[in-house]
Amino acid sequence: MSVPILVYHERAADKYAAFLTAHGCAQVYTAANAKAARARLTETPIEVIYGYGFPLDAVAASTTVRWVQLMSAGVDAVLRQGPLPSHITLTRMLDVFSRPMAEYAFAYLLHIEKAIERLRDQHASNTWQSFRAGVLHDKTIGVAGLGSIGQNVITKARAFDMTVYGMSRSGGQSATVDKHFTPDQWLDFVKELDYLVLTLPLTDKTRHAVNEFVLGAMKRDAILVNVGRGALVDERALVDALRDRRLRAAVLDVFEVEPLPSDSPLWTLSNVYVTPHMSGPTTVENAGQYFLDNLKRYEQGLPLPGVVDWDAGY
Repeated sequence: MSVPILVYHERAADKYAAFLTAHGCAQVYTAANAKAARARLTETPIEVIYGYGFPLDAVAASTTVRWVQLMSAGVDAVLRQGPLPSHITLTRMLDVFSRPMAEYAFAYLLHIEKAIERLRDQHASNTWQSFRAGVLHDKTIGVAGLGSIGQNVITKARAFDMTVYGMSRSGGQSATVDKHFTPDQWLDFVKELDYLVLTLPLTDKTRHAVNEFVLGAMKRDAILVNVGRGALVDERALVDALRDRRLRAAVLDVFEVEPLPSDSPLWTLSNVYVTPHMSGPTTVENAGQYFLDNLKRYEQGLPLPGVVDWDAGY
């Protein structure tokens, strides 16, 4: 594979590049900041960029770049930089992070339902006190976003014999759920849910989709899990709902501002589980193999999966 490739990553560009070199890529260059990236694009006829957080203005000025592969599934931060020239294809990663993200969601649902913290406290105090823990089977889970992540959540929900509701814009995956809703049906979608899992992309239409009205329509013992994007949820409205115990709990891996500020009330609420955007881990190996598979398709002139639709926002 002799296509000139620029690997861009602020912390680990060399590691990602070494993986590509070890797997047969002959022309691999690196950049760890915008200045270095612009210099490399000026000096070298780069055709393919593989990276995270790349400055798109530098790409737009290049006459040789034809394809940019992101190391992420989310693209909202990239799209804010503006569209690329039509001759440059932008792709995101699909189905790389979906399994661990679904595992994350169910790890916390089981943790809460099985009262693991209470059991550990009893263990620590040598206390034998029987109680009835919750179950997942026969509960209703709603999955907002029926892409690869949502589909993996659905697969695991089926294993627990749960009823599954789904929401998506197109309805293309509606057959995978027991009841399908569209984005104009949020209140109807959430009102019967025991658990709501957000896997939506962030667009102008999905920003703060979970607002005070949606939260107000949810059952008081419902649990919200957000592994999509932080701004899908109006955090002020969520804090109010959690403080007033109008929701049982919230499991949050993503936030409107990251890292989550130390003065955020989400840190102090006992019914909130905060994690540092780690549900879908990117590794040199999983991202690298995805890129190599796509690179083969690119060199063969085949369609690339994950092409970003600038108008749709993902």
